[in-house]
Amino acid sequence: MEMETISTFAKKLWCVKKQLILVLTPLILLPLLFGLPEKEGKCLYVVLLMAVFWCTEALPLAVTAMLPVCLFPTMGILPSKKVCPQYFLDTNFLFLSGLVMASAIEEWGLHRRIALKVLKIVGVKPAWLILGMMITSAFLSMWLSNTATTAMMLPIANAILESLFGDLATLKENCKVKEETEDQSQVKLHSLPSEKQILSIDGPDVMVRSNGRTAQEIRTESEYQMKVWKGFLICIPYAASIGGTATLTGTAPNLILIGQLKSYFPECDLINFGSWFAFAFPLMVLFLILAWLWISFLYGGLNTRLCVKKQDERAQAEKKAEAVIDEDYRKLGPINFAEGAIAFFFILFAVLLFTRDPKFVTGWSTFFNKGYVSDATTGVIIVSILFFFPSQKPSLSWWFDSRASNTPYVPLLSWKKAQACVPWNIILLLGGGFAMAKGCEESGLAAWIGAYLQPIAQVPPAVAVMFITAFLACFTEFASNTATIIIFLPVIAELAMFVKVNPLYFMIPATTGCSFAFMLPVSTPPNSIAFASGHLLVKDMVKTGFVMNILGILSVSLAMNTWGRAMFSLETYPDWARPVNMSSTVTDIQFPSDSFNLTSLP
Repeated sequence: MEMETISTFAKKLWCVKKQLILVLTPLILLPLLFGLPEKEGKCLYVVLLMAVFWCTEALPLAVTAMLPVCLFPTMGILPSKKVCPQYFLDTNFLFLSGLVMASAIEEWGLHRRIALKVLKIVGVKPAWLILGMMITSAFLSMWLSNTATTAMMLPIANAILESLFGDLATLKENCKVKEETEDQSQVKLHSLPSEKQILSIDGPDVMVRSNGRTAQEIRTESEYQMKVWKGFLICIPYAASIGGTATLTGTAPNLILIGQLKSYFPECDLINFGSWFAFAFPLMVLFLILAWLWISFLYGGLNTRLCVKKQDERAQAEKKAEAVIDEDYRKLGPINFAEGAIAFFFILFAVLLFTRDPKFVTGWSTFFNKGYVSDATTGVIIVSILFFFPSQKPSLSWWFDSRASNTPYVPLLSWKKAQACVPWNIILLLGGGFAMAKGCEESGLAAWIGAYLQPIAQVPPAVAVMFITAFLACFTEFASNTATIIIFLPVIAELAMFVKVNPLYFMIPATTGCSFAFMLPVSTPPNSIAFASGHLLVKDMVKTGFVMNILGILSVSLAMNTWGRAMFSLETYPDWARPVNMSSTVTDIQFPSDSFNLTSLP
């Protein structure tokens, strides 16, 4: 009876856990206001309060992000006129322009045409299809949200898998087939998708004889097919997370980095869309290849069939899958005027952002007053055109044809559509991050924390990079990647200044590491979408994601100590990172090994 009472009470507490967190957290953190220096203690109180609310989601993320607007002014940390502008910096406008462009691409289905075209090119053998899925997901997530990319690619993957291996329920039954005599082994092998599914070819379920195979052989083949099915489902969210790191607008942490760089180091102009792409795109390609090899190896895609053609049942299934892709691409019809226009503006959007000021060559921004034109300016100019450019080919004869319809022309994108597609909560979340960073800087909290990080000064910078990336990759498994980078980036910037290391050498790996959440379904929305299909187990994601995290950490470390070192002059402590009162004779950092000498690279 007593145990039942305790159990009931525990269930009641669980039901009101968010309310308890909201009430108890401010009370538990109260000692910070009295035990620390006044302004630093108040700022740390707000930062930890927001960190707890973000990690537990006791309040919606966007609502927590707005807390600095009320807490910073009332606690005397920062006046309201300094807090509020942080919620719509030019970085937020760059992000907004990327989201509007993505909504236009989705509106006219250009993303689906790109996906099917890539799958037609790579072929239908499992490993090549996994590669095609990963390339497509990564490319689309550079411009669309990772969640939208995953949600679009999974139905395509399921349709192809159904044509390759038949119905999933039947496949699971075949995995449980017992040993039986050969003349009894009539097994339902392929159940092609019905008309109610996304894609179909032949219609009803088909009963196929096992062609003399034993039940053990049937079970072995079905288990192999189940492994490949899991590989397809798991590669899509992983590739979407990897692809988002390649562009500044691909994922929110990248924008948090550039926003906090502008706050902490106003003189630093090294990071913009072009320079980030030049650094992060090769890193994304490297990690994507390693991820493909690992997923293909783990889920049975790597075998001799990659290079050798065989005429067997698998080959027949691959032909059916190829027919599915061809049929779905044919249904799209020829590219229309709206798709062509969106493709043109999309390419123009990317090219103008990349060439504005890529650092390694002179960009077109030199034609304007220095410092006047930013990436946000470029993005907003292009997406503004979408709201008046016609979606149908203009015709001069329409003016003189009295029988032609007099309906108003439809632009490529309406504000109603953009308003519905843009995740405004993420924009508020970005603003909350910038406001928090401003508070940490103005109150002196970041410098105060940095003074307590002296032991880390003894760690070689290259080792510190791996540690920082690993720590944030693990932390972001349980918390939003945006919230994670907002919390830790100011501390990492202060740490870099304290140990006299180029801040970018620590801040870039931290930012990238926040996108490497592969181990749990709750880590990212794409992981959750794939897991919700019901075909993946938590242990599948943990087993695959653990090695993925290691590969990501090693890839980032390699990038930072090779081409990243050359692009951003990471071996020197820059003038833009020196406080005004610091002597200009600070010594440059020494990298731990001559093995990172760029001249020795092949």
